[in-house]
Amino acid sequence: MLIPTAGKAFQEREGPAKSGAAQLATSFGELLSAKLRELNDSQKQADRLTLQYLAGQVQDLHQVTLALEQASLSLQLAVQVRNKVLEAYQEIFRMQL
Repeated sequence: MLIPTAGKAFQEREGPAKSGAAQLATSFGELLSAKLRELNDSQKQADRLTLQYLAGQVQDLHQVTLALEQASLSLQLAVQVRNKVLEAYQEIFRMQL
C-alpha cells in the first residue's frame, strides 16, 4: 500500500514534478540527442583513423577497419530505427478515432 505523504515528500526532494508525457518527451529527446552524438563521434573517429592511415601515422589496418565497420553498423542501425519510428508514426496517423 502506498502512503500518499511519501509521494509528496519524494516530489519535493526531486523538485517540481513534470507531467508524465513531458518527462518522457524530455528523456526521449535527451536519449536521441546523446545517441546521435555518439553516432557522429564514431563517424568522425573512423574518418580520422582513415586519414591517419593514409598519411602513414597509423600502422594497424585492423584498427581502421574495425572503426569503419563500427561506424557503418551504427549508421545502418540509426537508419533502421528511423524507418521503424516513421512507420509507427504513419500507422498512428492512419488510425481512426
